[in-house]
Amino acid sequence: MSNPHYSFFESVQKSFDKAASFTQLDKGLLEQIKACNSVYQMRFPVKLDNGHIEVIEAYRVQHSHHKTPCKGGIRFAAEVNQDEVMALAALMTYKCAIVNVPFGGGKGGIKINPKKYSTYELEKITRRYTTELIKKNFIGPGTDVPAPDYGTGEREMAWIVDTYQTMKPGELDAAGCVTGKPVTQGGVRGRREATGLGVFYGIREVLLMEEEMKKRGLTPGVKDKRIAIQGLGNVGYYSAKFFSEAGAKIVAIGEYEGAIYNENGLDYDAVFKHRKATGSILNFPGAQNLDKNSDALEVDCDVLIPAALENVINGENAPRIKAKVIGEAANGPLTPEADEIFIQKGVLVVPDMFLNAGGVTVSYFEWLKNLSHVRYGRLEKRFTENQNNVLLDQMESLSGKPVDGNIRKNILHGPEEVDLVYSGLEETMITAVNEVMDCWKNNPSIPDMRTAAYVVAISKVAVSYAELGIFP
Repeated sequence: MSNPHYSFFESVQKSFDKAASFTQLDKGLLEQIKACNSVYQMRFPVKLDNGHIEVIEAYRVQHSHHKTPCKGGIRFAAEVNQDEVMALAALMTYKCAIVNVPFGGGKGGIKINPKKYSTYELEKITRRYTTELIKKNFIGPGTDVPAPDYGTGEREMAWIVDTYQTMKPGELDAAGCVTGKPVTQGGVRGRREATGLGVFYGIREVLLMEEEMKKRGLTPGVKDKRIAIQGLGNVGYYSAKFFSEAGAKIVAIGEYEGAIYNENGLDYDAVFKHRKATGSILNFPGAQNLDKNSDALEVDCDVLIPAALENVINGENAPRIKAKVIGEAANGPLTPEADEIFIQKGVLVVPDMFLNAGGVTVSYFEWLKNLSHVRYGRLEKRFTENQNNVLLDQMESLSGKPVDGNIRKNILHGPEEVDLVYSGLEETMITAVNEVMDCWKNNPSIPDMRTAAYVVAISKVAVSYAELGIFP
C-alpha cells in the first residue's frame, strides 16, 4: 500500500531532514548532499516479436558525485517512475557511505513488466538501454556502474557488459562497467546471496547486543528467534537460509499470492520448491494459510524481515505489528508514520540503508576484481595451505599424535574466492552496525536507528565534499 502523504523520494528527504537537524553542517552543503545531481529520462523504440514497435520508458539517476563511479541497480518493473528511481539513487549514496564503499549513489529503471516479454525482446530492450546510457556517458567503470535489482539478474548484466565491450573495443577495464555478472563473465562468487547474507550479518550483530535485547525482553543471539519474512525472492530466500542455518525458526512467509504460518517453523527451501511446483506458497503441507499476504507482517514473532517492496508497513498497520526487531531487507518498506509508531512502541528498526548493503558491498569486491584482473584467492590460497601444513606437521611432531582428518582438512583449507567475499562482507556489516549504534548512543536525542544511520551517512559524505575543497 502506498503512503498517501509522501512520494518515495519525499519520504527519503523527510528522513534526511530529520537527521540533518542533528548535525551542525552548512545549509548549502546539506542541500548539495540531498539533491539528485543528474537525472536521465529516456524513450526508445523496440520492435517486438509480433512486428509491433513499442516505445519504452526508462531512467538512470546519478544522485551524488562526491565519489565516482556512481553505483546502483537497474530494475525492470511496470511501476518504475522517476520519483522511485531518484529515491533509490539517494538511498544508494547513503548506503555506500555507511558501509565505507567508495561510490556515489545511482539507480536505473525500465518501465516494463518483464514477465510479458520474450527472452529475445528483453535482450533487445536491455541492449538498447545500455546503448542509450553509453551515448550520454551514463555507464562505465569510472563513471557509473549498474547492477541487478528487482526484475533483473546475471543474464541482463551479461547482456549489458557484452553491449558495452562491443561499443568500446579494447577498453581494458570494460568488465567493470557493471556488476552482478555471471562468474564466467567476470562476476564474483558469493554475489547472488550477498544481500541476504548481509541482512543476516547485520541483524545477527544487533541481536547479540545484550543491552538492546534486554530492553525488548529478548535473549541475546539468533538461536530460537522466531522470524517472519515477507518476500521469498532472492533476498528473502537467502535471509531465510542463513537464519535457519544459525538456529532461528522461520514462522511465517508472505508472498504476492498470500501468506503461510507455522509456529514450530517452516522449511524455507521446501516452501520455495512448493511455490515453484504449484505457483503459490499457499497450501504448503503443515502450514496454516493466512487471509491475505500482508498478514505475514502481523504474526507473533521476534524479528520481522520485510524483503519485498516499499511502503508495506505504514501508519495503518504498524500498530498491529508484534515483532520486537524489524530488519528492512527491502528498500523503504516502512513509511515515516510507521517509524514514529515504532519509536513509541520501542520496536528496534534496523534500517534498509545499510542492512541491505550486502549487494553493493560484494559488487564493490567484483568491481575491484575486474580492475585488478585477478581472481580473489588466486595469489594466496596455496601459500596459506602450505603454511598451515607446516604448522600441523610441527604440532603432530611435538605432540606425537596425528591431528584428526576432518580437523586437518578444515585447518589446511586456504581461502577460496567465496570465503574471502563472505569474510569481507561480514567485516563490513559488523563495522557498519557498530558505527551506527555508537552514533545513536553518543547522541541520546536521536530518536531511532534510521536517523542515526542518516547522521553517519551525511557526516561521511560531508567529509568527502570538504576534502574535495568544494565546501569549507
